[in-house]
Amino acid sequence: MKERVLTTKELNRALLARQLLLQRSPVSLSRALERVAGLQTQYAPSAYVGLWSRLRDFHRPALTTALEQRRAVQGTLMRSTIHIVSAGDFPLFAAGIRNSRREWWTRIQRSQIEGIDMEAVAGLLRARLARGPARVPELKALLSAAGFPPVTWQGAGIWVGMVRVPPSGTWEQRRADLYGLADEWIGAASATEAEGLEHLVRRYLGGFGPAPVSDIASWAGVPTNRLLQAVERLPLRLFRDERGARLFDVAGAPLPGPDTPAPVRFLPTWDATLLVHARRTGILPEPYRPMVFDTKTPHSVPTFLVDGAVAGTWRYAGGRVQLKPFERLPRKTRQELEEEARRLAAFHAE
Repeated sequence: MKERVLTTKELNRALLARQLLLQRSPVSLSRALERVAGLQTQYAPSAYVGLWSRLRDFHRPALTTALEQRRAVQGTLMRSTIHIVSAGDFPLFAAGIRNSRREWWTRIQRSQIEGIDMEAVAGLLRARLARGPARVPELKALLSAAGFPPVTWQGAGIWVGMVRVPPSGTWEQRRADLYGLADEWIGAASATEAEGLEHLVRRYLGGFGPAPVSDIASWAGVPTNRLLQAVERLPLRLFRDERGARLFDVAGAPLPGPDTPAPVRFLPTWDATLLVHARRTGILPEPYRPMVFDTKTPHSVPTFLVDGAVAGTWRYAGGRVQLKPFERLPRKTRQELEEEARRLAAFHAE
């Protein structure tokens, strides 16, 4: 049977629906994190703003409470970047990416870690963290005292399952420098790499699909050939894009029509919908990409969406959200943005 061809506009609306950006959802916070495949949080407030744009009646303390109650977890995961995910997703994501992260890090640091036993580094850190959370300076000093060079700290989190312990890495205390053992914080898990890879595929397609395997690999930071094996084991739907590329999808995921209305929405810095793995959806028009991701703005910039695509940037200053459209906007759209901006300003002021 010939696969259905999906237009860029259809892929855009599918992304928005799955990312809870077509309408704010009433689902629980943990379920929302699973639906969107986690939230990238190099900048701690990003997850709070991201959830505000996606959930109905979301208030800031809810995420901090979820982290404190261990229903949500913050740690270094996909693409070796900081994410907040559900407690249930964390061990499966970690199992799926662990070997790929170790191989990548060992390859790029080969000259600096020659002769160093990373398992010994891991054992030293596990022994300390088994007694309770510790801050980064203490852990670095521990490695230094044992004769390990500074580079070993960079790879420590790949050999030791660690989470950021609240209030570290929250809206209230944004510096994420307090670490704990993942097994102690959320309980020991025994997921295999194969189980983790399959879970990564399902979560990505549920949050960003339909998509080619290369996009799943780009998001996860896992080689395409390793993920392809997981894709082949799963019962997935097949589509094509307008260029003929094969797209995979999970059963039952929404595929709204291309004319489905898309309300204005505000996105935080580093929202994963704007990264290159989602390029096929047109959510970030290519002429605007250098305005959002630039070497002069290493943390990217917060953006707003109009009709499902980035149309400008915003910043919170002086008690209000200031808008900077890339082009002139219709009066009605500007009014809708200003109304949403007032609500976002109130959220910042809570």
